[in-house]
Amino acid sequence: MIKSNIYRPILLLLLLTVLQSYSLTVFSQADIKHSGTFPKSREIYYEAAKEKILGNYTKAIELYKKALDYDPSDAAAMFELAGIYTDQGKIDEALPYAEKAVRTDPSNKWYKLLLVQLYQARGKYIDAGRIIDQLIAAEPENFEYLQDQALNSIFAGDFKNAIKYYDLLEKKLGIVEEISIQKEKIYVMMDKPDLAIGEIKKLSAAYPDETRYMEMLAELYMNTGALDKALEIYQQILAIDPDNPYINMSLSDYYRKQGDKEKSFEYLKAGFANPSLGIDTKITILLAYYSVNEIYDTFRDEAFALAETLVKTHPNDPKAYSIYADLLMQDKRYEEARAAFHKVLTIDSTKYLIWEQLLFVESELRDYQAMADLSTRAINLFPQQPLLYLFAGAASYQLKDYTAAAGYFKNGTNFVVFNDRLLTQFYGYLGDTYFQLNEHQLSDEAYEKVLNIDPANSIVLNNYAYYLTLRGKNLEKAEEMARKAVELDPENGANLDTYGWVLFQLGRYKEAEEWIRKAMQFREESAVVVEHYGDVLWKMGDKEGAVEYWEKAIEAGEGSEFLEKKVREKKYYE
Repeated sequence: MIKSNIYRPILLLLLLTVLQSYSLTVFSQADIKHSGTFPKSREIYYEAAKEKILGNYTKAIELYKKALDYDPSDAAAMFELAGIYTDQGKIDEALPYAEKAVRTDPSNKWYKLLLVQLYQARGKYIDAGRIIDQLIAAEPENFEYLQDQALNSIFAGDFKNAIKYYDLLEKKLGIVEEISIQKEKIYVMMDKPDLAIGEIKKLSAAYPDETRYMEMLAELYMNTGALDKALEIYQQILAIDPDNPYINMSLSDYYRKQGDKEKSFEYLKAGFANPSLGIDTKITILLAYYSVNEIYDTFRDEAFALAETLVKTHPNDPKAYSIYADLLMQDKRYEEARAAFHKVLTIDSTKYLIWEQLLFVESELRDYQAMADLSTRAINLFPQQPLLYLFAGAASYQLKDYTAAAGYFKNGTNFVVFNDRLLTQFYGYLGDTYFQLNEHQLSDEAYEKVLNIDPANSIVLNNYAYYLTLRGKNLEKAEEMARKAVELDPENGANLDTYGWVLFQLGRYKEAEEWIRKAMQFREESAVVVEHYGDVLWKMGDKEGAVEYWEKAIEAGEGSEFLEKKVREKKYYE
């Protein structure tokens, strides 16, 4: 701060010296009084200029207007006012001052350039063109004015006039890319494709070694339906520059439009094999050629071939392996997808979505230990991503580490923002996990949180009802929730079985038999459902039938802790 205070007076002194010098060169001798001092308007102008440089624009505007009060013909003050208003985006305030400055001093080109800018900002292209013509007349060798007039004509929609000024520029500068391409674009807008082609042919002839112009010409032929001429140009490019990174893509597009899918794919694959063509361009082209559904449903083999080519051509680019892994995942080749996603992470571990996709793969593979390890690593890298806690909790639950699962689910809820669907998943899992930990109050609270958000969550309604039944608590509430779950999802065997089991616990055996029998239609492989049916038959007096279904339950898998004892002793236990 001390250093700044020392230099500020020096800076102002230099500034004042410059302003004084500038004023002496701008103002005529007639403006200076015999005493050698400035006239009053000049003194005020000088003060306004100082305020403007210091950034005090409101004060500067006030002073410039005051200078005009003393001298209404002060074109410099008009120009400065127009400039300040322009910088502030106040075009309507700026325009009258700029017009008056030009009328007062028509020889000043800077006044005219500002006026052109303001006319164009207000869409007054004819007025802008009139001023630019004056600038051209004053400086006929200034090529920038010719270019300005051509662009202004384009803005005005006067394409013929734009061509006229580009032709004048071309006579002075020769054939150059910028002019030829602008003329080509104008002819395209004028729906004169032959003239557009002529411009690019002329450009290409002037620079015969520049294959880029040949590509532009071929593309024009393609767009106008002259496919044979386009192919001829493409073949010439291939002969001149066989390593051209785009030529194979262009030929692929040509044959695709011709309906020759085999040749189109041949050139597309060759383009993908060219390391000079960036992977981002290849991905863009791939998605432009095929929609996502086409890739997975119609062009599956071609898509895999291209993805494999990307991996070979760009072995150190994680995007190549990511695309390949995604295709493998969509094709349900989960083991291969896992390897490809791991390869991505060895190259670049900073992309969260790759971790997430890999966790989905591990979930599909039901490799819960790998899922637990991977989610723990991911949480260390991305601790605020809630889905990682869901994966970690689910893996721990499957590994029967319920304490760890509860911790992950509970922590994960802290990172869920504006996503009720995800939040209900967390609380639903928490309800299941707390039940396994015999934390029944916490389990009930978690389920209630889900139902407060989503009263029609059939999964939670079913689980909550079933666990209440196992505990023999609130059976009327359990019956109500189980019935609602069945109404919401009537073909879900778990829901049907739960409702039947609640009825069983309420002693309504006939109704229970009906619903559990329906459940077996959808879950005949479930040992629990089959065992439940045997239990109902026992209560209804069909002991032989009960034993028969208990035996079937043993064959189906793991039932209750009493299942084998029931079969062995041919007696119901609960």
